[in-house]
Amino acid sequence: MDTTIRTAASDTAAEPAPTAAATTAPLTALWGRTEQQDFRSRVRGTLLGAAVGDALGAPVAGLSLDGIRAAHGPAGLTGPAPAHGRRGAVTAATQLTLFTVDGLVRAHVRRDAGGWHPPTDVHRAHRRWAATQHDWGPDERRADNGWLAQEEWLYVRRDPERACLTGFADDTLGTLEHPKNPTARDAAAAVRSAPFGLLVGWEPGLVLQLAVECATQSHGHPGAYLSAGAVAAVVHGLTRGESLEAAVQRTLGLLAARPGHQPVTDALRRALTAVTRGAPGPNAVEALSAGDGRDAEDVLAVAVYCALVAEDVAHGLRLAVNHGGDSTAAGAVCGALLGALHGETALPAAWLTELEGRATVLELADDFALEMTQGPALHGPKSSSPAWAARYPTATA
Repeated sequence: MDTTIRTAASDTAAEPAPTAAATTAPLTALWGRTEQQDFRSRVRGTLLGAAVGDALGAPVAGLSLDGIRAAHGPAGLTGPAPAHGRRGAVTAATQLTLFTVDGLVRAHVRRDAGGWHPPTDVHRAHRRWAATQHDWGPDERRADNGWLAQEEWLYVRRDPERACLTGFADDTLGTLEHPKNPTARDAAAAVRSAPFGLLVGWEPGLVLQLAVECATQSHGHPGAYLSAGAVAAVVHGLTRGESLEAAVQRTLGLLAARPGHQPVTDALRRALTAVTRGAPGPNAVEALSAGDGRDAEDVLAVAVYCALVAEDVAHGLRLAVNHGGDSTAAGAVCGALLGALHGETALPAAWLTELEGRATVLELADDFALEMTQGPALHGPKSSSPAWAARYPTATA
């Protein structure tokens, strides 16, 4: 069955033809006030959790487990430590996650103007991120910047993966048929994919498909783009109130029909099986990796396992970063899972206090929650907010 995300007529001639399957009703039609408040908490939890996990892992990026212990003591890294000149500094993983959210909001805004192709809007958002990697600061001449691209703290290079820099270097969209960087297998696409799971009005299969399509814009290896789809699908289940194990099991079902799914499926099954094999610890975490711990599916296995065995969010994040694999990516994905599962109040308050860009993350999270629950009131055919249009412009220049 073809589940490609398709569009209504739009300002990009190459975008596909329309389908009703990708459209969704506002959540106000489905939820009361309590449910909307819970959703907002989970959105905040997902984005803040991902950023906290990213920042926790940044000081040990590139270190082996022995190297981590040599630098931080026998227990490894137990809390925020300096990286990039400060405690709580985030990496390109968080930057790209924020721009993914920006793109998803604009996709919904542009739908009211007659265009509906979320991969295009997300790609444009990632192109705006790419500008932050070489510009000195916000370019006031760019008509499509919106408020996020005006945030000066984002204009710093924080260890972006080469596949992201090359994938977002031009306006060409990668697709499943013609993905960019076909050998790119790192976890950068998976890390930025948690926001797709917050589209709770969507069907689970479409959530996975959208994350996959957007991942191929920089990462063309099936292990990378299917891991991205898996992250989105698991977060989607958690945001809808499923247990983590149930969300993983449902995701396994969604992956089963996908070509090239086996390494990702195996990674998720390793995470589920490892829960039953003794007490969690760094050695158990390292045993989850089929390779060197830096491929996307290995990061996925580590993040899911650590979230499953976590006594609390801090415990899960410590497990996720204390190993010789990709600590920042595993910390970010684990944080997103735990944040989606428990909401923002479960996150370690002391760690949040030092988090770089915390105010921006909260502002964007609240905008996303507002868009998902109140979108038609902000920019529907019967009403519009000039302020919202200025924050999320649909200009393409």
